[in-house]
Amino acid sequence: MAEGRRRRWRPWSKATVDPERPPVKGWLAALLAVGSGALLVPAFPPHDLWWLAPVSVAMLAVAVHRQRARRGAWLGLLHGLVFFVLLLEWVGIYVGEAFVYLLGAVEAAYVAGLGAMLAASSRVMDRYRWSWPLVVGAGWVTQEAVRGRWPFGGFPWGRLAFAETDGPLLHLASVAGAPLVTFATAALGGLLVAALWRPWPFSAHVAPRRAAVRAPAVRAEAWRAGAWLAAVGVVLLGAWFVPTPKATGQNVTVAVIQGNVPRLGLDFNAQRRAVLDNHVTRTLTLARDVAAGKAKQPDLVIWPENASDIDPLINEDARAEIDEAASAIKAPILVGAVLRGPGEYLTNAGLVWAPGEGPVDRYEKRHPVPFGEYIPMRELARKVTTKVDLVRRDFKAGTEIGAVGMPTTNAGVVQVGDVICFEVAYDSLVTDTVNAGAQILAVQTNNATFGLSGESPQQVAMARLRAVEHGKWSVVASTSGISATIGPNGRIYDHAGLFSAGTLIRSLALSQDRTLATALGQWPEAAFCTLSGVALVAAAALRRRRSAGVGRLTEEG
Repeated sequence: MAEGRRRRWRPWSKATVDPERPPVKGWLAALLAVGSGALLVPAFPPHDLWWLAPVSVAMLAVAVHRQRARRGAWLGLLHGLVFFVLLLEWVGIYVGEAFVYLLGAVEAAYVAGLGAMLAASSRVMDRYRWSWPLVVGAGWVTQEAVRGRWPFGGFPWGRLAFAETDGPLLHLASVAGAPLVTFATAALGGLLVAALWRPWPFSAHVAPRRAAVRAPAVRAEAWRAGAWLAAVGVVLLGAWFVPTPKATGQNVTVAVIQGNVPRLGLDFNAQRRAVLDNHVTRTLTLARDVAAGKAKQPDLVIWPENASDIDPLINEDARAEIDEAASAIKAPILVGAVLRGPGEYLTNAGLVWAPGEGPVDRYEKRHPVPFGEYIPMRELARKVTTKVDLVRRDFKAGTEIGAVGMPTTNAGVVQVGDVICFEVAYDSLVTDTVNAGAQILAVQTNNATFGLSGESPQQVAMARLRAVEHGKWSVVASTSGISATIGPNGRIYDHAGLFSAGTLIRSLALSQDRTLATALGQWPEAAFCTLSGVALVAAAALRRRRSAGVGRLTEEG
């Protein structure tokens, strides 16, 4: 009778889940966590070694598997600290390394939660090996979903999806957006672990009577591992064959102006008039080239964020300069401007400046950067560092979606989805503009404060993902680079480098179509987060079931 009861628990026996194999030892687990964090960094621009992301995910998954949840959290924290401190080194270029470590620690706390979740879900993955890619993938999406929303609206930099713009998984963005790309990337890591974490007959932890290498057993395990590795290839190949969107509407010619800044650093806008003059001059030069037949007449002109840090709605000189540029180029200009007000606040805006009319539409940035454009809890923050006072006046968040109408001669009013700087990292802000009728996307940004770092290419990668996600041509206009034109397939067609002046001209096809990702919105992300919850509930149920079974066997013994 007792023997019969023991057989009930065969799913937890050595032959099935190999419970004798302990979790990875403490020092080795820590080394794996640190190494996985470091390995994830070159997966992102400017290195673009996208295939390292699944390997990094697999290393962290191995480190936390079968650990206690608390130890899993510590290992996740180690991974996050190394990853974010290295990836976000540009944060401290001009304000000090302390800010890098502070932001890195905050971001790493979410990865600590991921480590605890994966550790707690180990029983599920042991019992159902097919759940490895599902649990790992859903866990990463959940971590990114929370990190991208809280606190102060979140900070989604460093999402796995943003590392995949040079790989086949980018194609999945048109199906279910950035959450699906992250899920697929992490799921590949889960597949790698499912292939390699198994009771090999020659494993050191196997009991001596089982340690003799038996050829049939070795071949069986090798075939199983090979099947899981083949699944990795199937996912990559399947993603590659997902068609990328195409824009098939009317063509418009768009000019992107990168005027450059007087100097690098936080004080680039100390010569605000010089920044404005640079963009006006580049536009007037383009107008002369158009008149001479050297360049095509643009229908739209895009200037970057902070192209006019002098409020042109108040300052007559700035207004006159922009009027001159718009009249000369004979096309509306989307001007990135800093406006005074409301009240004691400032506003980061994109102004549609029509020739002979002036501003006819505007978008006000909906998500100012905390501690960059406004200081939450300023008095408390000042006790930590006086550098918070570099932000003398807080920016006020706008409330309207960034779909602005730019009146053209040849194509009527073109709806441009305007997102400003870091807003391109937030799924909902970009999706809102497309749902509001945007036919192309424009990312206005100012990266002068980040020097020659990886920040600008990382931001361009986000714009590439958004182009595929929504099936729209996208343009990135930066004061100091990198500016770019990007097709709905995610390909960069033109670009201007860092800290140089440049003008990009490209004929783009408008699109009013909506991809499946646009239509689904945040539902895929919600589904993956729900899956994480299901994994935790299942793990708890299996733990209770096993404890109850062990208790019964003990009583009978």
